Amino acid sequence: MKGRLTTRLPRAGETILGHKFFIGFGGKGANQCVQSARLGAKTSLICKVGKDSFGNDYVENLKKNGISTGQTTDAATGTASIIVNSEGQNVIVIVPGANLLLNCEDLKRASDVICKAKVLVCQLEITPAVSLEALKMARASGVKTLFNPAPALADLDPQFYTYSDIFCCNETEAEILTGIPVGNLDDAEKVGRMLLERGCKLVIVTLGAEGCMMISVEEPIPKHVPAGKVRAVDTTGAGDSFVGALAFYLAYYPKLSMEEMIRKSNCIASVSVQASGTQSSYPYRKDLPQDLF
Repeated sequence: MKGRLTTRLPRAGETILGHKFFIGFGGKGANQCVQSARLGAKTSLICKVGKDSFGNDYVENLKKNGISTGQTTDAATGTASIIVNSEGQNVIVIVPGANLLLNCEDLKRASDVICKAKVLVCQLEITPAVSLEALKMARASGVKTLFNPAPALADLDPQFYTYSDIFCCNETEAEILTGIPVGNLDDAEKVGRMLLERGCKLVIVTLGAEGCMMISVEEPIPKHVPAGKVRAVDTTGAGDSFVGALAFYLAYYPKLSMEEMIRKSNCIASVSVQASGTQSSYPYRKDLPQDLF
């Protein structure tokens, strides 16, 4: 992941001066995994990286975070170029590289890891059919499934809705999936209802600084779970911090209400936006208020 900091985002054909450039570790699945691990979860990441300097560094980074992980391949390691403005807003271009080489044979080799997990988290930075197969394997073994449809696809396979115990998307993803622009809580509720109709059991729409909206088959009255007010330095990866935290609570505190899990996950994600970078901004358990645990 390459980061560039500028006062504002450039327009088409425009060159502007930035004031900082850095290379860090990213990728939605890896980010979520790192946040879970830093909270104390035992995590594994099923992934592919390239046999290049980025790939070698990445495997090392995962080891440092206590994450057991997959294999290398001859393709280039996936990268994302991110431009962040002074308000903390960002634009991102992803080149998936080796990510797209992860296949169903790899899942079979990792079936032990999947089937013995408490929670499986999937995204769409690998081939969607592979994510779907992983969700099916988890469901067949009674493993809780948390699906984050990011980057979103307008023509998402409808089976994703039925195989996800928890379906968690942000406003942009919600609009791509449903065609409903999410500008406020009412819009998020409309999205939630539509996704329940498509077969989801529980839907969470993350709303940035506004927190989250949750709705489920069991609790069809939508609930707004607000986030605490903080000064955002860099919002990159905040959604992944939220998903990683939620996965941690689902696995280790299954008796908590969903509303309480979301509230605690909001707190953790709001810590992450107060520092720059993605994984570098993710808090460790020891640095958080202990009432979160």
